[in-house]
Amino acid sequence: MTIQWFPGHMTRARRQIEAKLGLIDLAIELLDARLPLSSRNPMIGDILKDKPRLILLNKSDLADPEVTKRWIEYFREEGHLAIETDTPGGRGVKDISVYAKQLLKEKIDRQIAKGMNPRAIRGLIVGIPNVGKSTLINKLAGKSIAETGDRPGVTKGQQWIKIGKEMELLDTPGILWPKFDDQNVGMKLAVTGAIKEDVLNVEEVTFFAIKYCAEHYWDRLSERYALGERPTVFDDPDEIVHIMEEIGRKRGCIMSGGRVDLTKASVLFLRDLRSGKLGRFSLEEPF
Repeated sequence: MTIQWFPGHMTRARRQIEAKLGLIDLAIELLDARLPLSSRNPMIGDILKDKPRLILLNKSDLADPEVTKRWIEYFREEGHLAIETDTPGGRGVKDISVYAKQLLKEKIDRQIAKGMNPRAIRGLIVGIPNVGKSTLINKLAGKSIAETGDRPGVTKGQQWIKIGKEMELLDTPGILWPKFDDQNVGMKLAVTGAIKEDVLNVEEVTFFAIKYCAEHYWDRLSERYALGERPTVFDDPDEIVHIMEEIGRKRGCIMSGGRVDLTKASVLFLRDLRSGKLGRFSLEEPF
């Protein structure tokens, strides 16, 4: 699956971010805790340059907790402070300003030493579509300011938002890169809903997701859909299709003649997976 997707508003977003960098104290980078590297825009490092960065592993309530802990260590070894967040539930949100001050401690101390009253921290929020930027801003602000949605590409422009007296945040549209050269990256993003479903083959995405879950989370998959014994071979496409058909039968996706409607079954499976009905899972682990 090679996806070409780089809408005009995303191109403009990059230029707008670069134009605002001089006003920014630090960047707050949101990643999906289930796939931190695949949800990390490879352009962000070039755009942000040497700006201090706080990484939020968002949607951590849906991710495998043990794997997430390893990701936090991975990013710390990379030189970035990383924390877990769950924006709808509010977990970790109150810690953001604390860690932002920690990252900027030397700068703030210099201002105080000069007799200056430190101004509000200016943060830039960046991340791919549907990773939770607008939900985070609304949670920090304590009211609905940024438009939210369960589909990618909701935020279309930039806006400054005051978070109390200590922080101002600049929201930006989600940015994706022009091409997914690694097919697995595109698939993982599609599994979590970061890519609009009208540009992908839902059965192909579900095949990828079921294959991964069968290898890494078989007990949950089997319990949810009463599948029985774990397959011994995962490289056999027929075996994965068989699992897809079994899931379709258990979910009542039967067409005339007793055939399984794989498209309908795929949609229902992805909905279950994304909503947490199969438990907490991660689609990739640190190297």
